[in-house]
Amino acid sequence: MKKILFVSSEVYPLIKTGGLADVCGSLPIALSELSQDIKLILPRYQALKITEEVRFLCTVRVDNRNVNILETRLPGTQVTVFLVDYPSYFNLPGNPYVDELGEPWSNNAERFGLFCKIAVEVAMDRAYLDWKPDIVHCNDWQTGLVPALLSLEHERPKTVFTIHNMAYQGLFPKVAVYDLNIPGPLWHIAGLEFYDMLSFIKGGLVYADYITTVSPSYALEIQTTEFGYGLEGLLAARKGTLGGIINGIDVEQWDPEIDPYIPQTYTAATLSNKQLNKADLQQHFALPVNEKIPLFSLIGRLVEQKGIDLLVECLPEMMTMNLQFVLLGNGDKAFEMQLQVLADLYPDKIAIKIGYSEAIAHVIEAGADIFLMPSKFEPCGLNQMYSQRYGTIPIVRKTGGLADTVTDTLPETLELGTASGVVFNEASAGALLEAIKRTLILYSIPSAWKKMQVNAMSKDFSWQRSAAEYLALYNNL
Repeated sequence: MKKILFVSSEVYPLIKTGGLADVCGSLPIALSELSQDIKLILPRYQALKITEEVRFLCTVRVDNRNVNILETRLPGTQVTVFLVDYPSYFNLPGNPYVDELGEPWSNNAERFGLFCKIAVEVAMDRAYLDWKPDIVHCNDWQTGLVPALLSLEHERPKTVFTIHNMAYQGLFPKVAVYDLNIPGPLWHIAGLEFYDMLSFIKGGLVYADYITTVSPSYALEIQTTEFGYGLEGLLAARKGTLGGIINGIDVEQWDPEIDPYIPQTYTAATLSNKQLNKADLQQHFALPVNEKIPLFSLIGRLVEQKGIDLLVECLPEMMTMNLQFVLLGNGDKAFEMQLQVLADLYPDKIAIKIGYSEAIAHVIEAGADIFLMPSKFEPCGLNQMYSQRYGTIPIVRKTGGLADTVTDTLPETLELGTASGVVFNEASAGALLEAIKRTLILYSIPSAWKKMQVNAMSKDFSWQRSAAEYLALYNNL
């Protein structure tokens, strides 16, 4: 049994701004189910949704500050959560990274610097908790200083650093080095320095014993200039201790057989029931109810990373085809407006809802025939996995986790029983349009389409599989 300290700035359902929270809420539970002794640590934000009892453990003194460590549990589980309680940094309205107006907290370097230092005290068993981990598993830039600071310790635990998205690096002006009391041996070009700035993420990339990303393809992509954000050379140099483990999904929350949000549950054996969800979805979005017409969908952030610009370019030509399209999401105001204009022009073909609703997301996954995910880059992605579980065929670009989780439908993959979606290569509207046309041809062949749906629904995207891979990694360290 391994003792694991899992360090993250967000954990679902306590607090969530994105996919990082989903991973950090699910993986520790899956590891504890594999009989590992795992404890989470995160800041005590004002917005935490705590349901279990909270108790005071101890006070740790770091940088002339008294910081309390509290203990609770992950809601509905036996997994221990340590909360780093320092009210002037964390007990504030807003989310972990930005204030109520959406502006980054001006002292983010100090806030997450303190969080990292407390994690190190816990990891070295200097917090009077009588518990010392074998492994400290850090996630994204907010935790990057932990492997760096631990590298200076004697008889330290092994460290793993997971990159969820290289685009966010935690870069701060050089003055932060003094404000945070960064030890001299860490401040140099091969350490935490990045073009005369302090880089939190480099702490993980340089000093962790092993680096993981959230998909094998993304682990390769971040070693290129296109996806490495200036750190591709460092990552390429570390390729021997860099690998990808695909995220899992919550297979109980996303299961068409028991989903409470959808009007009609179904399985791969009762796929005809999916039509009832389609009719309900068409009604919900005020589209003509027609089971023959292919219904496309998209759920996600309306930003360039997600390839929304490609979709907007394709939609006018899509409107000349026999199809319908529903969208749920928000983001870039320009994209929101362009999509609204098209929806007003083609009310029988396009319906959009700006915003997010968990219930409607489930209704869309269950009712749509096809799911669009034309991302420019996608470290892992979850919706393509949800879609396959619901027999909703994804159209994805061959990048990151999309490339690793969707098998393109070709004569040989249909023959092998692995075809589960439609994959295109180039990040262009033309390539997306070709993929859409190819999908419409497949949709018109009911036997092939059903085969794809059954293949997709039989895939294992559970956290158990991912957790077993992480455990093997911990044991190797």
